Amino acid sequence: MIIVTKPGIQEAELDHIRERVESLGLRTHVSRGEQRTIVGCIGDEERLQELPLLSMAGVEQVLPVLKPYKLAAREFSAGPTLVRVGGAEIGGSELAVIAGPCSVEGREMLRETAFAVQDAGARLLRGGAFKPRTSPYSFRGLGEQALELLAEVRRESGLPVVTEVMDTRQVDIVAQYADMLQIGARNMQNFALLSEVGRLHRPVLLKRGMSATVLDLLLAAEYIMAQGNMNVVLCERGIRTFETATRNTFDLAAIPVLKRETHLPVIADPSHAGGRRELVAPLAYAAVAAGADGLMVEVHPNPEQALSDGDQSLSLAEFESMMRVVGELAGVVGRRLPATAAVAA
Repeated sequence: MIIVTKPGIQEAELDHIRERVESLGLRTHVSRGEQRTIVGCIGDEERLQELPLLSMAGVEQVLPVLKPYKLAAREFSAGPTLVRVGGAEIGGSELAVIAGPCSVEGREMLRETAFAVQDAGARLLRGGAFKPRTSPYSFRGLGEQALELLAEVRRESGLPVVTEVMDTRQVDIVAQYADMLQIGARNMQNFALLSEVGRLHRPVLLKRGMSATVLDLLLAAEYIMAQGNMNVVLCERGIRTFETATRNTFDLAAIPVLKRETHLPVIADPSHAGGRRELVAPLAYAAVAAGADGLMVEVHPNPEQALSDGDQSLSLAEFESMMRVVGELAGVVGRRLPATAAVAA
């Protein structure tokens, strides 16, 4: 249930509303907009049935939230959520681009990639330290050494770091180094892991599972938010279907659907969706046109020598070329890239 307040509500009136709701054993979450404030009531809503909410000073409307996801529902927030990651912001007018190698393979390649993608307009650096691979014999990352390298390059470049956490036992150590914790497609319904990253209140990038519906994704986000962490960004990265021409089937329609259903930012990962280098840029353009708040792209100085996902990684020159078009498209849909990107273009 949500309580919509009148414009200009006083803090004392807002505090009184929250106290009455919380006295019945529910939790409250306040979302402030330009005109109104929304108080979300979390818990057994039946306890509120006999509480005369509309008679309270400052209350304009009381609305039930009928969706199975409460905190992630668009109605639960007074406006779109902006997630700050270091000096970057996801969900605002600026198109947030996360770029970097699939796996951290060494200091020099990571440093070269970081400064190149930054010059092209990326605001966040991605890089895998612990890699979930289908084969146990594939390269599975450098672990804590990679985390140290990411932190070192962050100090030099200023780019916030996004990296994947795969296990509840890794959460604390990854959080020591990363500005944003990524939950990969294989772990989207690892509910213990979702609850653990929710406990930390560190920004979380939640990727859609390979066989997950939009509802499944939103309920996974709810697990994180139920622990009090509202800093969640959703990522469409393609789903597994009967089609074999691409690595995954890019569900472009999921982007506007999610934008309609939730207040959380939504980005797209065209690298995993297409699985081939020549498909990354066209899918990125489509995602921007569909309303995505950002992109996550795999970039490598020499894709032919990449230890993981070289086939879908852009070279530095290819990424720069793609970002020039992304900048033009961003302007068409009312977005923009950072000023450094505009100069580079």
